[in-house]
Amino acid sequence: MRLVDHDGLMAEVAAHRGKVVVLDCWSTSCPPCVREFPNLVKLAAAHSPGVVCLSLAFEYEGIGAAEDSLPAVGAFLEQVGAHGVINMASREEVDAMYRKLELASVPAVAVWRADGSLAVRYDDDFAARTLGRPFTYADVEATVRDLLAGADR
Repeated sequence: MRLVDHDGLMAEVAAHRGKVVVLDCWSTSCPPCVREFPNLVKLAAAHSPGVVCLSLAFEYEGIGAAEDSLPAVGAFLEQVGAHGVINMASREEVDAMYRKLELASVPAVAVWRADGSLAVRYDDDFAARTLGRPFTYADVEATVRDLLAGADR
């Protein structure tokens, strides 16, 4: 696991052009994030090598050093066996990263097409407007399957 800022995160996404990229934005203090995270691990295992799964932990609150958050994040990732996922933690304070990613909160999952364009960003606002319910990894999985099959959402 490594610390990244917004530019580093976007460079990681861009480095995988040619594949579908799934980015899970989460926090150990977010019960829905913790509950759904194992599904990212399953998604990575089921669709490798055509899909690259990334995780970005939103832990750094701006107190102390960003590195201080790594032990708790690492322990959780080890617990869920997140070895097939590229794991990162935000070097930037949570609110700054939220602004740069245009997120209100976690959980959020973004899915990019193989051409590098954003296909969908699942967050509370999107889910309320389009699904009428919270999103789950079943929604993310359906998007990934469609993109791999050449269909677009």
